[in-house]
Amino acid sequence: MSNWLKYAIAFALAFGLMLAMRTLAVSIHSVTGSALEPLYKNGDRLLINRCSYGLRIAGNGLLPYCRLLRQPVCRGDIVAFTAPSDSIDGLFIARCKAVPGDTLRSKNGITLVPGRVNCAERDYFWLEAVNHNNPADSRSFGLVSEQSIVGRVVTVLYNRKNTLLP
Repeated sequence: MSNWLKYAIAFALAFGLMLAMRTLAVSIHSVTGSALEPLYKNGDRLLINRCSYGLRIAGNGLLPYCRLLRQPVCRGDIVAFTAPSDSIDGLFIARCKAVPGDTLRSKNGITLVPGRVNCAERDYFWLEAVNHNNPADSRSFGLVSEQSIVGRVVTVLYNRKNTLLP
């Protein structure tokens, strides 16, 4: 086998492995706006573990939705999720305030557990943004299904406050 062919095969395998890791295991999300302040700032790059709650198989109409090696979403986890409605695209970040079986009560914009709204339905979660002025969370969407949860935020790869500005 010629020398260039060995390099081409190695490059193709590395590229395929990188695509598989990015699609199935981890992804990078850039924070836009101030909805996540003070925890995350505009411009921060977050690493999201897409396998933290199991390998998500969306199906897209061809297969039924499922998660392999399912792990529970825990109260307090900061999760990435898609909007339950099709009207808004993109990934949203919020803290899990209530898990299935919990009940909620909202008082002056602050969600308390236990309370009135029931999350007892299987696989539904109450997700609230870090900044309470952010409308893109369960206060506007309602309960978020487990199917909408993409993964857990692991760490900040690039933090805006630690960069040097000219």
